[in-house]
Amino acid sequence: MRVPHQLKSATGGIAAATVIVSLLIFLLGATTNAAVLMGFVPARFGGTLTLSPAVPALLTPLSATLVHGSFLHLAGNLLMLMWCGLAVERVLGTGPTVLLYAVGAYVAAAAQFLVAPHSADPMIGASGAISALIGAYALSYGQHKQIVKGRAFNRWLNVAWLLVAWVMIQIGFGYVMGQQGMLLATPAHIGGFIAGVAMQRPLLLWRYRRA
Repeated sequence: MRVPHQLKSATGGIAAATVIVSLLIFLLGATTNAAVLMGFVPARFGGTLTLSPAVPALLTPLSATLVHGSFLHLAGNLLMLMWCGLAVERVLGTGPTVLLYAVGAYVAAAAQFLVAPHSADPMIGASGAISALIGAYALSYGQHKQIVKGRAFNRWLNVAWLLVAWVMIQIGFGYVMGQQGMLLATPAHIGGFIAGVAMQRPLLLWRYRRA
């Protein structure tokens, strides 16, 4: 059987791993435990909380991307991951896309920590890392509606509009899920998005450095 090229991509691999782990957690009814043991908990880095056994704190920005609060949360993130991730991967290449995703996860966690360093509520979901892909997508593919006459300023207004729309979608997910004792991580989404915007051009220049 022929495997669709989307599933052969790095984006497809990330999506497959996310689906497998998230569905396994759902089937075991272990969402709450997984959130605590695999999620990003700011207080673990602030020195006010110790968890054992648990994923090492330094790895939780990545492990948190594999845990979701509900099927709706997972489906929404997968939609944006595949839509933006595949498009960004076509422009930046496989390695840079994986790097962008990983850096986005860590920057998102750092942004959340700066806002709530002593919070014991776990942050879960791939939306922080996906935010980095969305930021890179906004610069790579954004169709810039004419808001103001200045071209550069107009471009950044459109990028900001995409960020606001993404954050509002995530707030909607949080509202539907009732948060379930987990962080509604708006700072993480903003941090991840900014990381994607900042890294898009350097990664693009690196890929085509010999062109």
